[in-house]
Amino acid sequence: MSGIVNGINNLFNLYFFLIILRIFLTWIPSINWSVQPWQTLKEICDVYLDLFRKFIPPFNGLDFSPIVALLVLQLIQNVLVFGLARLI
Repeated sequence: MSGIVNGINNLFNLYFFLIILRIFLTWIPSINWSVQPWQTLKEICDVYLDLFRKFIPPFNGLDFSPIVALLVLQLIQNVLVFGLARLI
């Protein structure tokens, strides 16, 4: 893989990790999401997660939209990275 494709792949992996971190941190009720660094993490991740929350409502108090969001993110990553790798 070229450096550009590898860099794009790493950005997707970083964003995936940030979303996972955001999900796990929601299980800690004492986190104040209005202070740094939590506010930045919330803003970065919720832009993407809110797209799926519009279409997938919580079920019995559980939000399954992040699971779908992560699956779609991986699909986009695979298509983009492998597509670019074939072109370069």
